[in-house]
Amino acid sequence: MNVHAKPSAARATPALPSAKPDSIGLSPQRLQRMRDAFQREIDKGTTPGVVSLLARRGQIGWLEAQGKQDPAGSAPMAANSIFRIFSMTKPLVSLGIMMLVEDGYLLLNDPLAKYIPEFANQKVAIERNGQLEYALPVRPITIQDLLRHTSGISYEITGNGAVQRMYAKAKTFSRDITNEEHAKLIASMPLMCQPGTEWNYSRSTDILGRVIEVISGKTLGAFLHERILGPLQMNETGFHTGKDNASRIAQPFASDPWTGDKVALFNPLDIPKMESGGGGLVSTVMDYARFCQMLLNGGTLDGARLIGRTTLAFMASNHLGAHVKVESHLLPPGHGFGLGFAVRTDAGLAPYAGSVGQFFWSGVAGTFFWIDPKEEMFAIFLSQGPGQREYFRTLVRSLVYAAVE
Repeated sequence: MNVHAKPSAARATPALPSAKPDSIGLSPQRLQRMRDAFQREIDKGTTPGVVSLLARRGQIGWLEAQGKQDPAGSAPMAANSIFRIFSMTKPLVSLGIMMLVEDGYLLLNDPLAKYIPEFANQKVAIERNGQLEYALPVRPITIQDLLRHTSGISYEITGNGAVQRMYAKAKTFSRDITNEEHAKLIASMPLMCQPGTEWNYSRSTDILGRVIEVISGKTLGAFLHERILGPLQMNETGFHTGKDNASRIAQPFASDPWTGDKVALFNPLDIPKMESGGGGLVSTVMDYARFCQMLLNGGTLDGARLIGRTTLAFMASNHLGAHVKVESHLLPPGHGFGLGFAVRTDAGLAPYAGSVGQFFWSGVAGTFFWIDPKEEMFAIFLSQGPGQREYFRTLVRSLVYAAVE
């Protein structure tokens, strides 16, 4: 077993079945308009290049690579280009946790401290008049809290509050510490709210990665390879890629085309000490398509069942009750959050088309996917441009749903 699940050029990922767009209810003319829209953005310098894939009724009806793979070179973007998918790692790790739930190794209402004892001593930080006070948690963080981001754990990138500043100062983003060391570091700092009271996008999924290690006795990479990547034949997905794949890595502009700020992403050739369950994987469009098709199929692909149909439906349901405070652009109006995915709860309200029951997530560098069970469809959009990610997330939804017949 390759414990790092390193992508290898020698093991190509099996392609999913394909079909002519109009045979699966997709308009070829509208898809061409989507291609034209992406090309306009490339020509304007919004992004070096993109890969887009759209599948419906079990078949791929659209797969297109446009622009450059690396703005500093001449190689065109390719269908097998390798991308840093960042937080699109989270759904895989969340699935891994739910597989352990199905196996009887843990319960969703288990306290986190059962698996990582250091979390038993955390306090809740309360900011009053510029000063910090500390309170005891009303209840422990549960595994369900981690899955739905209601743990009180934070991210250094989501704001400038006291806890987020502590995270930044402690360098919680370092790839040079192990998952165990990272979890202990997070446990040494206070929570930003009482568990279960607020939705705060966070390092919760990184902590779930460590829970997987504790329960399985394996590294997170080894577990993902054994239980998810291997069975799905996602042969090009891992926490790093080999030097033989260096020429396939998609790169961003050196500086943001809108702000001029320097763009710095991790090097996929480096082997990190921390296998980040929240954002460490690299992948390709066809690898992630196999994951998406499994989700759309209700937990199975090519005879391999990863998770039960009803468990997956439970994951793709809204787990934020009316009592949970949500103040984040990451969850637009008409949306809630399940166990590892955002979930559309209303046909209206959001600034883009979509179906109730659609579930999705994205990556900070510009990658995005969604599953639409009602339309029997999934879509993947891959680019490497952090500053343009939200613009493209909205644009690609409008373009795709325009093509659905």
